Amino acid sequence: MQTVATLLAALVCLSFGAQAALGGLVGGAAMTLGSALAAWGAFSGGVVGAEAAFGRLLLGLAAKWIVVVAGLLLAIAVWKLPALPVLAGAAVAASALLFTARSGLRRD
Repeated sequence: MQTVATLLAALVCLSFGAQAALGGLVGGAAMTLGSALAAWGAFSGGVVGAEAAFGRLLLGLAAKWIVVVAGLLLAIAVWKLPALPVLAGAAVAASALLFTARSGLRRD
């Protein structure tokens, strides 16, 4: 779902130019990659005790935000992509994750 939202954000940013579209794509990709890394770190490795599971969850979350911040820093400071589309792509990807998690918890 984050990938689809990232592609849609990049498509919307395309109306402002190719650099803006690339910025939206990179921002969303950073958030998507970070979320995938967090999920892999938190849920891989089999069944463990509560302390180890909580530790994995915290390490996965820390790794996610390191990847996101590094991706945003690369996009804005190094590659000189426009900041607003980069941040918009990351925000859209993050909100897609929240929307997906919320809709998965509904009881009908």
